[in-house]
Amino acid sequence: MTSAVTDPDHDPVAATVEQVCRVEQHLPCDEVHRVVTALSGDRAKRRRLARALAADPELLTTGRPPAPRAVAELLVALRAAGALTIAAPRCDRCDRPQSGLRQWRSSSFRCANCTAPRGACAGCGRKRRLAYRDREGQPRCKGCRVDDTQAIEELILLLTALDPALTRTSVQRALDQAAAQPSTRQRLARQIVGQPDLLTGAGYRAPSPAVLRFIHELTTQGASRVVKPPCPRCGRLLPLSAVHENLRICRTCYGRARATACARCGAVRDPASRDNNGAPICASCLRNDPINHEQCRGCGRRRTVAVRRPDGPYCSSCRPRQHVTCSICTRTRPGWTSPTTGKPWCDGCEKRWAVCNRCSTLAPVRGGTAGAPLCAPCVNPDPQVWERCTLCRAPWQLTARPCARCVLDQRLRALLSGPDGHLPEYLSPLHSALAGHGRPDTTLTWLARPTVAAALRGIATAGGPLTHDFLDTQPSAKTAAHLRAVLVTAQVLPARDERLVRLEHWIKQTLHDRTDPEHRRILHDYGIWHHLRRLRSRLRGAPATRLQTVNVRSHVTAAANFLDWLHEHGLTLATCTQADLEAQIIDSHSTYPRETGHFIRWAVSHRYARDLTCPAVAWPGPTTALDSERRWALARRLLHDDTIPSAHRVAGLLLLLYAQRPAAICRLTTAHVLHDDARTRIRCGSKPITLPEPVASLVRDLAATQHRGRVKDTTTGPDTPWLFPGIRPGTLLDFAGLDERLKKIGLRPRSDRSTALFALAAELPAAILAPLLGISTDTATTWQQIASGDWTAYAADVARRPPLPSQPS
Repeated sequence: MTSAVTDPDHDPVAATVEQVCRVEQHLPCDEVHRVVTALSGDRAKRRRLARALAADPELLTTGRPPAPRAVAELLVALRAAGALTIAAPRCDRCDRPQSGLRQWRSSSFRCANCTAPRGACAGCGRKRRLAYRDREGQPRCKGCRVDDTQAIEELILLLTALDPALTRTSVQRALDQAAAQPSTRQRLARQIVGQPDLLTGAGYRAPSPAVLRFIHELTTQGASRVVKPPCPRCGRLLPLSAVHENLRICRTCYGRARATACARCGAVRDPASRDNNGAPICASCLRNDPINHEQCRGCGRRRTVAVRRPDGPYCSSCRPRQHVTCSICTRTRPGWTSPTTGKPWCDGCEKRWAVCNRCSTLAPVRGGTAGAPLCAPCVNPDPQVWERCTLCRAPWQLTARPCARCVLDQRLRALLSGPDGHLPEYLSPLHSALAGHGRPDTTLTWLARPTVAAALRGIATAGGPLTHDFLDTQPSAKTAAHLRAVLVTAQVLPARDERLVRLEHWIKQTLHDRTDPEHRRILHDYGIWHHLRRLRSRLRGAPATRLQTVNVRSHVTAAANFLDWLHEHGLTLATCTQADLEAQIIDSHSTYPRETGHFIRWAVSHRYARDLTCPAVAWPGPTTALDSERRWALARRLLHDDTIPSAHRVAGLLLLLYAQRPAAICRLTTAHVLHDDARTRIRCGSKPITLPEPVASLVRDLAATQHRGRVKDTTTGPDTPWLFPGIRPGTLLDFAGLDERLKKIGLRPRSDRSTALFALAAELPAAILAPLLGISTDTATTWQQIASGDWTAYAADVARRPPLPSQPS
């Protein structure tokens, strides 16, 4: 009865240790595991070793090929660790045990004597083992070695004449460091004497790697005229470790030259391995292949190995991260050292985008500080320092891979292309608007949502032109609204009042849901002919605000609820009496009493009802406590607390100091901020307000930031004019959202604004307060009366003032 054997593909290290421990009884299994782990390379090599031992366990006791080279290395390492049962590897030709073997073909190994080249020696003429080639390139055996010292003397004379900083001793020292064997040094000298330009920048044509080592040693010895060769492809000073088309190039360029389409993902990359059919596989697919997954030491799951530690492999979620003090945000968080600046930065700053403090470009942050971020060209303007996109060849990247913009373009084309694989002409504006987004990474995150991807595929298969009516038919209203905002901002679609359109659709749907024809007729007259008509005449082409649309919805809903109550009690508007109306008002389930009263008054005036009265209730004034000390404490905090976002500070100060409603604050644009004569003013009403410091600085900085381009913008259209932009491109922040943000920093918008209005009305007359704050004169007068401000004689006092003296011309 045999015990279960570990699958060599699932856990090759454990399978190899099991095979060895069954044969070798003189080594503990822990020591065998250490030897196997130290010897094995990547997962492919470990699998080859485990599969070979599983197929032929006698390899451990015979040492005879056929077997991969990894088996011979394991046998040598085990015997060096003290194994007695393990056999030494044997040459497949002479069958002698050896301590070191060379690979011969793909499944056998031979000793050094059997693999050495043999031929006729040019010196003695006998057929023997060849050791080297002489100056003329003729083969010679070890006994016929000829010391070609003349070549070394010529090399020393060449270098001392080329660079006076070099001496005979320094050249000889560099030569000894570059080549260990005398024959190798002589061959190196002949190669350089025959091609002197190898020392002055053409070293990428070196016939052997020893030439590059020699050049490196010369520069280390202080040579100033010996030039390290740059990569002939990219021009960077990097180790030229690969040969392509008889030129020595860097590893990056070699990978690009060998790049081919991956058989699994289709990406054009340097093949990291090949499958069983010989097809190329990229490094990413090789890592993510389930056969290469290992058990994570942290979570215990079989996942892709992100890092190997002395105690075992770790996945990306569990890998130990180094905590560093970020040089940008100064916080201690998990991170690493930036390859460009050599300074530590955290993961958040690596992914952060901001407007560059030097060139005002929206780009990924690559240096600087949190208050003064810098983009890649401003950190180091040399494009050769940075990696390039593998598709568009644009520089300024940390790694050589497709940039976010190229990935976004590919993703959009995959979603918007038709069945023939081509992008339809009518979808080109949408593709251009989304692909030209200022932050491609956020657009990629947006595209990753299933509803967004499904919506774009639906648009591509529908085959219709992009119009407002076409977008209205899309199943995902939020995705369609975002696409509409993108197209309007990019000037592909004309702008329209979305709030007003949604209100019209809502009223039509409300009317359609009514089953009583009389109720439908009354609501049609009340909702469309009364409220919508008045709203359009009041707007005069301007977009409707949220409060205006909510007000119309509330009135129509109140009217519909009252008609439903009448229907439930067997009544109509014509038969409803005052007693019935009062019974509805005191009903515990009644809603919208103020709006219901307005509907009753409208119905009586339009003869839908009679003998009904529901008087309007005047505003009684502020109902909450007015705390001036709290107002000034909040204002001081917003002025000096740098941890609060600048937009929140400005909005809170406008509410606390100038009694601005959140809805009015949201409608401010950068054009409302005026700069003239070294002062900053903001226009909240018909007359601008001069801002004191430091309020002026906060407003100026916020306006400048929005003018240079919003970080979360999603189009390439013109900069948004809003001082408080919304999430969707080209839209303003909703006042309800601003109201919630102000509450999170400690404000109570309604009561705090009432406190500010109360204080301002007590200090300024209504005639001055109304145009400054953008409120009506009646509202200003009402607040003045509440604050008991005595400004009744203000106009007469102004009239009695003497005229100002005329200024001399």
